[in-house]
Amino acid sequence: MSKYTKKWLAAAAVRAVRTVAQTAAAAIGVSALMSEVDWLALCSTSLLAGILSLLTSLAGLPEIDKEV
Repeated sequence: MSKYTKKWLAAAAVRAVRTVAQTAAAAIGVSALMSEVDWLALCSTSLLAGILSLLTSLAGLPEIDKEV
């Protein structure tokens, strides 16, 4: 595996994890009480956001220099 691929995978994973965490925090934040959180919807929405983040990363990650 090339250095560029390793750097890209690491950067894309960091972005995806951040996106999942932000989506989960937003979904929890709209509920008045923790008991009102629809955990299945929260998990599926957060997972979808992570997948979409990875797909968006395919278009390019500006923080990764292609000449590694």
